[in-house]
Amino acid sequence: MSWKVPLTDVTLGEEEALAAAEVVRSGWLSQGERVAAFEADFAAMVGVPHAIAVSNCTVGLEVAYSAVGVGPGDEVVMPALTFVATANAARRLGATAVFADITSDDDLCVDPADLLAKVTAKTRAVVLVHYAGFAADVAAVRAGLAAMGRGDVAVVEDCAHAPAAGSRDGSGRCGALGDVAAFSFFSNKNMTTGEGGMLTTGSAEHDRALRLLRAHGMTTTTWDRHRGHAFTYDVVRVATNARMDEIRAAIGRIQLGRLAEANRRRGVARGWYLDALASAALPGLQVAFTEGRYGDGAQHLFVVLLPPRVERAAVMASMRAAGVQTSVHYPPTHRFAAYADVPAALPRTDAVADRLLTLPLGPAMGEAHVALVVDALARALGAVP
Repeated sequence: MSWKVPLTDVTLGEEEALAAAEVVRSGWLSQGERVAAFEADFAAMVGVPHAIAVSNCTVGLEVAYSAVGVGPGDEVVMPALTFVATANAARRLGATAVFADITSDDDLCVDPADLLAKVTAKTRAVVLVHYAGFAADVAAVRAGLAAMGRGDVAVVEDCAHAPAAGSRDGSGRCGALGDVAAFSFFSNKNMTTGEGGMLTTGSAEHDRALRLLRAHGMTTTTWDRHRGHAFTYDVVRVATNARMDEIRAAIGRIQLGRLAEANRRRGVARGWYLDALASAALPGLQVAFTEGRYGDGAQHLFVVLLPPRVERAAVMASMRAAGVQTSVHYPPTHRFAAYADVPAALPRTDAVADRLLTLPLGPAMGEAHVALVVDALARALGAVP
């Protein structure tokens, strides 16, 4: 379908095409010098000493969990309101995903108090998802773990929505707040390489583990051997292949250079939305992340909560007919059949789950696009019981 306003827009141009073509002409496509350069650029943006490029964020989360010691029988506490990859990565390591509630119908990030209450003797890591590009309260969780004497519990950031987002307290950027963080460069993210991701950490020990775990546990890389810097290797960890290739890294460096402006334009579009929705005065409609301090957000998603008991599918169908693409972020993980065996008392998550609606947002949106979306939403709400 040709959308009048798509859910998001991917801004790729001649620079990315030329960068990819240069890699092809070089004759070296696997992880090499461009990956290393992308890692250095990304680490500098986040404000950490170490960045490790990976083939996608899902395998990146699995590598991150493994690097901090998650294994069979361990528990990983995380929000249920996230993409299922956050939980799947833990389960694939033989660990149990334990679900925590959101903070409120405005703050859709995990509630630090509920997360901390679910930490047990089996907990090896906790995960904070910076939902929609707004920072979760990492400082509160770290302080709570310290007060509990649980320095053995790793803090993992799921930064799939939050490249270049700032923390709530202004102390740094998302990706530099926990022990390890995972970013996504999937095609609908603020910056994209098609697939791909990045891990960041301030720990040299974690950096060594992450680099081993993304490359079969080998002590030298193919690029090292190609350049004659090594002739053999040992395998010191049982691991997978999560390496990024040179084409994605070349595209990623161009995209990273555009990120700040793209995020700024997303913020402008969010401002237009807030003004238009205030003028429309739609009864019972709520916009998430408006009531508190959430830091310098990456504005990945624009999420509203429909009025209670409104049929969401009918609203989405009406907006689709008007040429406006919408989505739901996310069906909570604890509601999936694969996680039916995991007990979860999440009253706040359940209260918002059927009301969540994601409206289009991207750096190419103009004020006229926003007006069209809000008009389509108003018409849909007027027509749907």
